[in-house]
Amino acid sequence: MRILLVEDEENIRDIVKLNLEMEDYEVVSTGNGMEAIKLTNEQHFDLLILDVMLPEVDGFNICEQVRLKNSEVPIIMLTAKDTPKDRIQGLKRGADDYLTKPFNLEELLLRVANLIKRSKKQSRPVEEIFHFGDNQVNFTTYEAVGNQGPFRLTKKEAMLLKLLAERKDEVVSRQQILQAVWGYDVYPSTRTIDNFILAFRKYFEKEPKEPQFFQSVRGVGYRFVNQG
Repeated sequence: MRILLVEDEENIRDIVKLNLEMEDYEVVSTGNGMEAIKLTNEQHFDLLILDVMLPEVDGFNICEQVRLKNSEVPIIMLTAKDTPKDRIQGLKRGADDYLTKPFNLEELLLRVANLIKRSKKQSRPVEEIFHFGDNQVNFTTYEAVGNQGPFRLTKKEAMLLKLLAERKDEVVSRQQILQAVWGYDVYPSTRTIDNFILAFRKYFEKEPKEPQFFQSVRGVGYRFVNQG
């Protein structure tokens, strides 16, 4: 699970980052609002922790900009202001939770764990042997049956197809695909993802140029649709 921590007070940032990493989260941190927006545009995160008072762009505006593109990622706001007006403003901008400084680290960790657990429930586990249309895929052996008969998927193809199947009917961004399938140690171009989708259409679509299952969402990513 990857977390973006945005906090301009260096001592708080370092302590929170250390404690999150001790819970086995991968943490990317910054103290700058503009840098935070850049990171959210370029990378996939499973949760955001946003301080309200930040240089250049405040946490409220970061939250609002993230929500324009991503309605699912959990967001926790941190603030020194304990007033109903500030809490309401954060929630109106799309925050899921709100914590005032000084806060208890154990409470923050519990809130992080609960929000991530809740967001993970949005994905739907798929069967080991998965059927869609006249197609069949075994996610353990990578054996598949498509419109040209039996064949074998590569491991990466199976991982990508399983991700799309678990998020059926949802748009999965290229950043999410890169993180889930390739990770950030090896970062292929987004064209690589496009080529995988083209291969899926060739394998499984009766009319590859008019795909039924693997649909493109321009500028964002892909959606797997299965009416069966």
